[in-house]
Amino acid sequence: MNISQVLQSAVQRNYLSDTATVDCELLLCHVLDVDRSYLKTWPDRELSSAVEEQFEQLLERRIEGEPVAYLIGTQGFWTLDLKVSPDTLIPRPETELLVETALDLDLPRQAKALDLGTGTGAIALALASERSQWQISAVDLMPRAVQLASANCQRYEFENVEIFQSSWFAEIPAQRFDLIVSNPPYIEDGDRHLTQGDVRFEPASALVSGSDGLDDLRLLIAESVNYLADRGWLMVEHGYQQGPAVRELFRQAGFSAVETRADLNGLERITLGCS
Repeated sequence: MNISQVLQSAVQRNYLSDTATVDCELLLCHVLDVDRSYLKTWPDRELSSAVEEQFEQLLERRIEGEPVAYLIGTQGFWTLDLKVSPDTLIPRPETELLVETALDLDLPRQAKALDLGTGTGAIALALASERSQWQISAVDLMPRAVQLASANCQRYEFENVEIFQSSWFAEIPAQRFDLIVSNPPYIEDGDRHLTQGDVRFEPASALVSGSDGLDDLRLLIAESVNYLADRGWLMVEHGYQQGPAVRELFRQAGFSAVETRADLNGLERITLGCS
């Protein structure tokens, strides 16, 4: 079979996915080690039986619901192509709003920033890619996440990022940051979405945070005031229904200029406040 025939058949079988065509193209690109433009340029290229077999194995796993990012081992975020693994959440486009908003803040030229629960390193590395003068610290509780984020950092040779293991602020030396950002766990225990879609394959420790989904947000919002410089900013991602509760947590902690911003779908996605 040629590229066009293989893709047509695969898309029909992957009909349950909302992104069936893109899924199949990315999987085939991974097997062939080419970009997507190649598939359009050479649709009549005949595929070897070995290539078809490898593609078939990946397709079967995708049909079972396994995320494409885990199958190919990478995920695009901001302008970066990051290594991913089942040890971390898959970076999502919605989280780019954190990066975009942080870059718009009036911060010192040599700002100190902290990314809590860095996972793949997505937020910290995206900021580093745009602000080479910043000094950025990134932490995660899970050792394998720290290893993965470090590998992504080394791939892009960022020299202004320090990545280490910590449970939120526990291992962070006493200091003051101009910016603290976090995409923490914020899903409620027993939420039905945990049994649907890609999140079935992602680590629960990076998703779930107590009966109302706010346990980790409560902790990091309350403790962040001890680590923020005067006029420093805290910015967090949260669930689309959690905006009012998160804004109240910010106000209780003494933040000013508290506001929530919506993502491209019009859903409340991040809240920020000034110390």
